[in-house]
Amino acid sequence: MSDQHSSPVDDKAGVRHVLDLETAHWQRAEPAGETIPDAIEFAFVPHSDGLTYTALRSSTEPDGTVLVFTPSEWDAFVAGVRDGEFDLPAN
Repeated sequence: MSDQHSSPVDDKAGVRHVLDLETAHWQRAEPAGETIPDAIEFAFVPHSDGLTYTALRSSTEPDGTVLVFTPSEWDAFVAGVRDGEFDLPAN
């Protein structure tokens, strides 16, 4: 067995830099009727490969890091939210 560690595979490397994030319709993720100063923003961004990727960014740094998720990754995240997987324990 080798002691060398291989780099993780970035399966979105081929699409990440060609997604049109400049014209994306960014939406804020915040409760209805509330304004959160540092909200997460998301956008559904179509790609020429036929898939629509989900992009996330911070509203306080719109030119900062953007996370990109495949449709299956986003579906798994949404299912986890609906199932309460990320809920904080009750005090």
